[in-house]
This record gives sequence, C-alpha cells and structure tokens, in this order.
Amino acid sequence: MQQTGSLRIIHCFRSPIGGIFRHVRDLAEYHSRAGHQVGIVCDSSTGSEHEDKLFEQISPYLSLGLTRIPIRRSISPGDLSALIKSYKKIEELQPDILHGHGAKGGVLARIIGSALRVKKYRVSRFYSPHGGSLHFSGAKISGKAVFAIERVLEHMTEAISFVCDYERNAYEAKIGKPRCDSARIYNGISDGDFEPIPTGTDGVDLLYVGMLRDLKGPDVFIDAFAQAEKLVGRPLKGLVVGDGPDKAKYERMLEQNGLSGRVSMLPAMPVKQAFAKSEIIVVPSRAEAMPYIVLEALAAEKTVIASRVGGIPEVLGQASEALVEPGNAAALASTMAKALLTPGWGRDTMPRRDQFQSRFSASVMAQELEGLYHRHLIVS
Repeated sequence: MQQTGSLRIIHCFRSPIGGIFRHVRDLAEYHSRAGHQVGIVCDSSTGSEHEDKLFEQISPYLSLGLTRIPIRRSISPGDLSALIKSYKKIEELQPDILHGHGAKGGVLARIIGSALRVKKYRVSRFYSPHGGSLHFSGAKISGKAVFAIERVLEHMTEAISFVCDYERNAYEAKIGKPRCDSARIYNGISDGDFEPIPTGTDGVDLLYVGMLRDLKGPDVFIDAFAQAEKLVGRPLKGLVVGDGPDKAKYERMLEQNGLSGRVSMLPAMPVKQAFAKSEIIVVPSRAEAMPYIVLEALAAEKTVIASRVGGIPEVLGQASEALVEPGNAAALASTMAKALLTPGWGRDTMPRRDQFQSRFSASVMAQELEGLYHRHLIVS
C-alpha cells in the first residue's frame, strides 16, 4: 500500500465514555472524511443512552463497523474471553493500523496485533495511554507490575502517541524512555466546537461536568461549593452533570451538607447542552491526561477553573490563576469566589482564542496522527 492510499484503521479501547471516546470519535470522523476505513472495538457493559446516541452519530464514519464485547475495568479471568473475541473480529477486519487507547485497549491491541504479525498480517501497532496505567504509583506492587508490563509491550509497539507533554514526561519518569517511536500529538476539537454558548435563563453559578467518580473530583467540587458560598456571602446555585459509579455517594454528600436545594444533579447530556447551564466550568480532577472538557469549555468561551494536573496547565498556561492544587477544596473555593466577584476575571484569565485554536484543533490532531501511521506502515 502506498503512503497516500486508504488505510484500514481499528481503534480498540475499553470504556466508551469520557475523553477517550471523544478522541476516537473525532479521529474516526476526520480519517473517514480523508478516505480511510475506520472501525471500533470497545466494551459493551458501560455507557448509557447518551453514549448510544453518540455511537449513532459516528456510525456513518465506521465503514469497518462497531464491535462491542464485555471488557472489565479491572484485571479478571474474563480478559481472556475478551482477548479471544477481539482477536477473531480484528483478524476478520484485516486492519493496516491497530490503535489501542488506555490501559486495557493498549494491551488488547498490541497483543492481538503481535499475534496477527506472527501469522504474516501486515498490521502496525500503536498505543495512546490517555492517563491509564500512568495513574498507578511506582511505590506500590500493583504499580510496579503495571509499569513492567508496559515496558514489555513496547517491544510490540511501532509508536506511542502521547496527548500532551505531561503524559510523555510521566511515562518516562515511571516506565522509562520509550524503546519504540513516540510523538506528542495534542488532543483537538472540531472547528464546529469553536463557537460561544450563551448561558440560558436557568443558568447556575458553578457547573461540574464529567464522570461521577472520585478521580474526577466531584466530592472536591461539593466541598468547595459550600466554602465558596461563605466567601461570596450569598447562597449560590450549582449543577453536577454526569454518570458514574459514585453517584449515590455524591447525592449523600449534598444532602449531608444541606446543599441539595442549591446543587442539582443531572445525568450525562450533550456537552453543549450542559455548557448552556453556566458561565463557569469547574474541573476538580485528582488526575488527568489531557481532558476534553477543558478544551470544549474554552472553545465555548466559558471560564474554566481546574486542578493543576496532567496537561491542563499546557492549555490554561503554567502560571494561570485558574489553576488550583488537586484535592484542595479551600483553594478551589477561593478561586471560585474570585471568578464570581471580580468583573472580567474570566476574560482576563483564559488563554487567547487564536493561539488556543491553532494548537488544539481536531484537524491538526488527525493529520499528525495520520502522518505517524504512514511512517510506520508495513508495505511488504
């Protein structure tokens, strides 16, 4: 196959929610429009009606189809079944490119790709961590084991694509400098996302949008919200939008803190619909790689207050006043209050729009990744 020819690309990942899913959807659309054939293999046990609608939206770009099988989040005996089922489907599709995303997706893609290589299939293997294994600590046995596996899998990898410099640096610090090719290719969002979204008449003061699990910090948002009310000197209105395993826990927190009447909870919805609920988006994550919610909020001309984690400082600026230390509810509350009380704070603090768009565009992301694919394409 020539470098200018159509590629058969399969993306393999576990959970079809959050940033990884957004990343793959954008790549599927852009690469399909560029003439490539794209397919997805992912978990069948996660997601909601919201994700089902997203799959419907991208189905026209999936000429190689959508395959969903049970893939558990934690390591389990069921992984062998998932591996076998994925292998059979991927072998049938005969991809040129097999791209694994996240820890589980990366393992499946590279093992399956290597097995296909043994059978003389010309398939190139790529991996994007998206945080994943990098959230583990090298001080624990579990982390050491995960990092050792990552090191071994490098021998089954043509290239690793990091979504930000932070992720690359974390990988090198915890696992080592990759023994395969690697590139930093920023997450990007589509041109259609770069438009202001005004806040509706039912708007609230502060908004959290994301998965309902402690890693993403909804509990920090709730604690900070209560403290921000005292700093501002009046009752505030808040909203938590999302789904996840810890939803009941956060509902109890709101009730115990007497906030149920002022902080509502709604299930996951299209992000543009969520952004119409507030001018201020809070991203209180304890760990991240390069979260799409930050990119999407800035493209919608919202004010973003976020934890200083992952690649977020690469977007907002290393010295941005909008950054707070992860898990510090008091610092988050102080920044929330400043954003609410200081006229023009968001306008003066957020990055310049033209510079932001030139760095974090989905078209740039897709083109750079396509170039990486072609660089490692097996043609004989």
